[in-house]
Amino acid sequence: MFQQQVFILNIALMAVDGLCVIFAGYSAAVIRTYQAGGLWYMSKYSLSASILLIVFLNNILMGKAGLYSDRRITSYWKLAVSLLTTVTVDFAALAAALFLFHQRFYSRAFLLYFASLTVLFLLAERALADFYVKRVCRKGFNAQRLFIVGDEARGKHVVEALRLQLSLGHQVVGHLAVQGNGRESARKLSELPEILKEKQVDEVVFAVPGDKTINLKAYIDLCSRMGIPARVLPALWTDGRSDIRVEQCQGLPFLTINSGGFSATGLVYKRMLDLAGSSLGLLVLALLYPFIAVAIKLDSPGPVLFKQDRVGKNGRIFTLYKFRSMHTDAEERQRELMAQNELSGPIFKLRNDPRITRVGRFLRTASLDELPQLFNIFTGKMSLVGTRPPMPAEMIRYELGHYKRISAKPGLTGMWQISGRNLITDFDQVVRLDCEYIENWRLSTDLKILAKTCWVVLGRKGAF
Repeated sequence: MFQQQVFILNIALMAVDGLCVIFAGYSAAVIRTYQAGGLWYMSKYSLSASILLIVFLNNILMGKAGLYSDRRITSYWKLAVSLLTTVTVDFAALAAALFLFHQRFYSRAFLLYFASLTVLFLLAERALADFYVKRVCRKGFNAQRLFIVGDEARGKHVVEALRLQLSLGHQVVGHLAVQGNGRESARKLSELPEILKEKQVDEVVFAVPGDKTINLKAYIDLCSRMGIPARVLPALWTDGRSDIRVEQCQGLPFLTINSGGFSATGLVYKRMLDLAGSSLGLLVLALLYPFIAVAIKLDSPGPVLFKQDRVGKNGRIFTLYKFRSMHTDAEERQRELMAQNELSGPIFKLRNDPRITRVGRFLRTASLDELPQLFNIFTGKMSLVGTRPPMPAEMIRYELGHYKRISAKPGLTGMWQISGRNLITDFDQVVRLDCEYIENWRLSTDLKILAKTCWVVLGRKGAF
């Protein structure tokens, strides 16, 4: 119910925010006209277009600033700063549009009045809305009266969460402390029916610890018989944990424990970026392929492309393609060179690897040997940004904590590549960087890594 209330409130706030901007725009026009003695003229189309642009931009940017979140206002100062920042960006965009469309006779005074009134009206509207929710809705007849059942620590977390939660009005009317210690807990919980009647409870929140001595189902059934909704804070939740989600599949409720920052929407955007980037890259590859192929063939005998089984997402095996940069007996000779491995753990790297050909060294320095992997990206086996795909033989030496790095698609580039890979000699540090990427993924992260990769490649930094 809370999320539905948040949706309703934020839709209402978006509508009222839009009305505030419209009112500010036309008020600014009236003030500017009066100031000009009634002679100031502005095209009604320019005026309407300016106001509509600000309405549209303002709703988007206020959402980005967290002003349509599920949290109540906790500081009017922070609210004022957020609104001022948002409106500044709004009108900077409007000023840029006016410059691009050569609106030379547009009134700068009108812009100033419009911006000032927008901030003033939005701030007043948000303060009134907050007052209404906190003072009127919270004490109103329809305010939800919540009762908490749980141990002291978990109960405090629930109370704090409810204090911050945006809603149409709710009150915490009591807390039954249950520690999960057998008879004492049972005695306290036996009082629950009377408590619910005495305190006129609308909803019960169970935040009990994971103890089998508490028959939680019986008390949830009790609430159901009395017509009182019940919420359950999962026993596996601990302070600071934010990876638990509730989802439904054909009516079946599931608790989902996420292991990374990826979401369904984010993965769609990531795939779109992969398709766009790999398509463009394959065109470049088509132009360079004849020249690179001839150079490889003239330098050493063997195929142009190097093919090798690699481990992809969650253990899927795929064939990775690269331009051949080593002699054809490279894999056999690796056993002889293992003692010179510069990286600790189940990964092999050697700065001055004698197996690399002359052309191969140039290809590696320019990162051109990686270009055929664009085909792997286009077919969905890899991503532009991800973790380094290990060989199956390396996986044999993996510890359990290392497997997280293959829980996402491997990438052409990643955190390791832009962090000075030739300076990192500890495999655990490689894993840490990969896990950091997976846990904190955002689309903006991929864009930043791609930009830094271009800088690294152009500067020929960090290549073996």
